[in-house]
Amino acid sequence: MTRRKIWGWGLEGEGLTTSEIEQLAGTLAGRWEIDATHILEPPRVDELELRAPRLAPPASLAVAFSTEPYERAAHTYGRSFRDLVRAFRRDYACAPDVVAFPRGEDELVSVLEWCSDASAAAIPFGGGSSVVGGVEPDVGEGYRGTVSVDLRHLQGVLEIDPASRAARIAAGTLGPALEEQLKPHGLTLRHFPQSFEWSTLGGWIATRSGGHFATLHTHIDEFVEALRVVTPRGVVQTRRLPGSGAGPSVERLFCGSEGTLGVITEAWMRLQPRPRFRAGASVSFADFADAVAAARELAQSGLHPANCRLLGHEEALVSGSGDGSRAILVLGFESGDHELGPWLARALEICAGHRGEVAEKQDSDPGAVWRAAFLRGPHLRDAVVRLGLVAETFETAITWDRFAEFHQGVLAAVRQAMDRTCGAGVVSCRFAYVYPDGPAPYYSVYAPGRPGAELEQWDEIKLAASEAIIALGGTITHHHAVGRDHRRWYLREVPPLFTDALRGAKAELDPAAIMNPGVLIPPTRA
Repeated sequence: MTRRKIWGWGLEGEGLTTSEIEQLAGTLAGRWEIDATHILEPPRVDELELRAPRLAPPASLAVAFSTEPYERAAHTYGRSFRDLVRAFRRDYACAPDVVAFPRGEDELVSVLEWCSDASAAAIPFGGGSSVVGGVEPDVGEGYRGTVSVDLRHLQGVLEIDPASRAARIAAGTLGPALEEQLKPHGLTLRHFPQSFEWSTLGGWIATRSGGHFATLHTHIDEFVEALRVVTPRGVVQTRRLPGSGAGPSVERLFCGSEGTLGVITEAWMRLQPRPRFRAGASVSFADFADAVAAARELAQSGLHPANCRLLGHEEALVSGSGDGSRAILVLGFESGDHELGPWLARALEICAGHRGEVAEKQDSDPGAVWRAAFLRGPHLRDAVVRLGLVAETFETAITWDRFAEFHQGVLAAVRQAMDRTCGAGVVSCRFAYVYPDGPAPYYSVYAPGRPGAELEQWDEIKLAASEAIIALGGTITHHHAVGRDHRRWYLREVPPLFTDALRGAKAELDPAAIMNPGVLIPPTRA
């Protein structure tokens, strides 16, 4: 049986072949003098030295737990650059003591009760695709041990309400299975983050994931109709409603809670008809400022394109969508109800007003090339790390009036840190999402790494980027979540009184403070 990798994206045996990685090294050698002969070998389970489990579940729950080395290793890390580098170093010091696989909600309740009684930290685990330390069992010294709570058995589309166009879906359902089960009904959630293949509905909700739509319905929050959450104090079930003005939203308390308040087990989700009509084009701009102006007008036009992703000059070059001489705006409209010609025509008219030029029909459409690179991105990033490069991303959001100054400030801070610690490199930018009041810029960093110092190199670049983002008024994350990696900047971004209120909610729902300690707020037992 093919298993998921313990170190990188996808299943064992998937990803770039050795010859493809060598070809990639040759491509990069001219820019950064990459040694094409040295490719890091990924870790094997039998190479790892895992500490002995410090916990043993009660006999009544033993069938729901595993201490098997593969499972402990597979639940140690997410899929960030820092995770990959530590995996290649065979550093699994923070592996969970045990992994729980509750087979239903009742068993999940028992698992959390045992964790509370045993002073064991419980870390909810969906697809394990976190890139911000959200699933790592690094909880400090205040716990007797750590338990990774894998929700793979809580899966499937459980009920469909076609009249209201909604479905009740188990939180452990992976993206492809979710869409496959909705397809026969002519419906779709249409939430496709880059992690779609290996992320779950519960994970999307817990991290306020950003999905398919570049405008309007950008976050998973917009699709949540009702939630069911198991907390250490009991089960919270919200009422199905199309909308309500009855006080603060209960659902919104758990959207973005990142497993710190409880475990999301089910959700009623708003669905859409599967698109039957599509229209799209790629528009190029010589000047990035013109492209930004076009994106802003499109975001404010009320056209609501499904895709409105702007690739800066370097992003177009790195992704293979262009030669680096022009920025590219990838536009797309879709509908399950009507033709979209007038929408696209007006969008192109807006772009032309900002000196945008529609890409001529050619063998390779820039938008299609970028989408292919986007979908293959995790495998490509794994390969780049195996070559010893520092390769990672960060993303944010800012209002339009501040974007120009913000963008220049972030680029300057990152380039200075990159030159200082790596000696060279490139930082690219794209707009992942656009709103009437501002864009969500997404930056990618590629730089030569020094063997044994890659983490320190990235940490310095990440520090510079994060400090610039906060100082210039952006958010530390638009859709990657807070996790452990972003916590210190998140606590500077939100009002202190809100942090106190969040601590109060956690104390009420999780009195033993076992739920994902260290995410959002510092662990109270550290």
